[in-house]
Parts: sequence; structure tokens; C-alpha cells
Amino acid sequence: MSPYPADLRRAIKAIAPEFVAIRRQIHAHPELAFEEHRTSDLVAELLGGWGYEVHRGLGTTGVVGTLRKGRGKRTLGIRADMDALPIQEKTGLDYASTLPGKMHACGHDGHTAILLCAARYLAESVDFNGTLILIFQPAEENEGGALRMLEDGLFERFPCDEVYALHNSPGLPVGQIGLITGPAMASFDRATVTLTGRSAHGAMPHHGIDVMQGAASIVLGLQSIVSREIDALKSAVITVGSIQAGATYNIVPETATVKIGVRTLDPSVRAHIEARLQDFVVTQASSFQLDADVVYERKYPVLVNHDCQTERAREVAIRLLGEENVVARAPVMGSEDFAYMLEHRPGAYVRLGNGTGEDGGCMVHNPMYDFNDEALPVGAAFWASLARSYLA
Repeated sequence: MSPYPADLRRAIKAIAPEFVAIRRQIHAHPELAFEEHRTSDLVAELLGGWGYEVHRGLGTTGVVGTLRKGRGKRTLGIRADMDALPIQEKTGLDYASTLPGKMHACGHDGHTAILLCAARYLAESVDFNGTLILIFQPAEENEGGALRMLEDGLFERFPCDEVYALHNSPGLPVGQIGLITGPAMASFDRATVTLTGRSAHGAMPHHGIDVMQGAASIVLGLQSIVSREIDALKSAVITVGSIQAGATYNIVPETATVKIGVRTLDPSVRAHIEARLQDFVVTQASSFQLDADVVYERKYPVLVNHDCQTERAREVAIRLLGEENVVARAPVMGSEDFAYMLEHRPGAYVRLGNGTGEDGGCMVHNPMYDFNDEALPVGAAFWASLARSYLA
């Protein structure tokens, strides 16, 4: 075992309280997709103070910090996401969101603070040989900030030999890291269905064409695509997240809008559902004499961890935490736009233990969720170890 993990962890632990305070400051001032101005200002100011060359404006509010030491040609990219969610926080914490309807309910405040902590340590305490590229990304939640940064020339301006990211994982104990090679997170697509019938008095529905019946039939029937058309050994999820129609008790509405999310781990399954969903909706609508318009959008691709880079991350984590604390982590049906970066550069996405039970076990996207500050020095030490190893 390498002699450096113990010294590195002690050094990270010594500065961690500063970044816990920064994390809580970010948590109290959450910003939604492409609104991360305050967070970007903070990140840019800190990186500049530690000697990083700071670049702003990629993907609107993204920040990239680069630090070169020695003459080595290797380049390592590490990404953290910065955006919050449109959720009303209910934690009652001293540092709870000060902005109604906005909350760091996915731990991106923690991810940002983790990378900042590692950034300071690497700038001040490590004589590596190459270029470190730290990517602070906006708009991971639904809006594809990673793709926007790529479209703004991220990897052309800042070539990365390899690129990595992490996400906190409620249910995994603090001090553990989870990894998997290959598909690790699902693709994310969405369909917006607009049904059009004919309005009528609720007491005389025979004078109208009822969109409610058609919408109900579509919502229930969609699940047969997964249960009867997809191989049971392959994963797929179709979720109806919204039905909007009508405004009162006694009017048959003219239109209904149904919003549908689709997640898969296999490109062939993704293609099958895309085709069948549209055909199914139009056919069902027709059977109720309704017109149907379907707008199907492919959003995030499947996140696929590369073999060599996943193994590199595993070896670094074992050296840092011990083999018993590095676990295989099954794929999840959540989605992550870091998948776009992995389509352009080899790399890996790892899971960082956020705790179990009441100690960090509340799931993300929940108004009671909070990032576990005990995980912050673990994540920072992992990033520092990875950079130190790769840029040795």
C-alpha cells in the first residue's frame, strides 16, 4: 500500500471545516439551471486565489479552472455540478435555503465543495507533473449543462485525456465508494402528448369527445410496453409525471397534456420504446376519436463507464479507503448528463457514500434531503488521490 493516503487524509481533514462552511453557504443560496451566478462567482474567486487560471462563461454559467505543474503532458479533468432543484426545503436547518421554491436537494452543493477542497490541497500541497482541469458545470438537472459546455468547446479549449465525476449516494455508508464498469446510469427521454377532443357540458358528455377517458387509457396502457414488449432481463421505466386537463367539475375539457419520462440502459430498448410509445399513443387516441400530437425528445444518453478508467478509480479508492470500502454498485435508472462528456472522453463516474438511515440516508430530490458533511473530506481525498496518482 502506498504511504501517502494517511498523510493526505489528515491534510484534507484539517482544511475540511472551511469547505463545510462553504458548502452550507452554497446550500443557503441555491440557484437553478443556468442561474448559478453567485455560485460561479464564489468558485472563480477561490480558484483564482489558489493560483488556478480561471475561465468563465462555458455553458452560460460554467467555470473551468486549470493548473499546470511541471512539464508533463498528461491532462486530467474532474467535474462537479452546481445547480439546485425547484423544491421547497423542509429540513429546518440553520443553513436551509433562503430562497422559496429552490433547494439543493441533490447534493450539488456538496459536490462543488468537495472539488474546491481538493483544488486547494492540490494547488498548495502537491507537486504533480501535468495539467489539472477542474470543470464546475451548470444545469445538470434536466437542462443538459454538460452538453452546453461541450458545444461551447470545452474539450477543444481544455483537452482532457480522461475525465471523472462523482455523486453522493444515500444508502451507501460514509467512507465507502461504489463503482461499476459499463452502463451505470440510464438514458433520459421525455414525451409530451397533447390530446384534442371536443368540449361539452359534464351532464351531457355525449355531445363531446372526452379527452379524459383517452388520457386515462393511455396512462394505464403505456406500462404494457415495458411489461410485455421489453425483455424482462433488461431495464426500462416509463413514468407519467403530469396530466393537465380541465379546470372544473362540470365541463368535459377539450384538451389534455400528458408528460412522460422514459429511462433505459440499452440503446436498442431505448429505440424500441421511442417508436412504440408514439405509435401506442396515436392508436389509443384514435380509438377514442381523439387527435394526438406527440413530441418525443431524446435527452441524456446512457452513462457508460470506461473499463480502464473505472479500474483506475477503483485502485485509487482501494489505496485510499481499503478494499473493504470499495464496492460494486449496480446501475441505477436515474440519469446524469456527465454521460455526454463520457461520449467524448474516457472516464468514470463514481458513487460516494452519503450515509444510511437518519445519518444521510434520505434520498435525493426530497425536501428533507441534506448532503452529509462527513462525506466531504472522503470525496476530496479521493479526487486528490486520483490527481496525484494520474499526474505523478
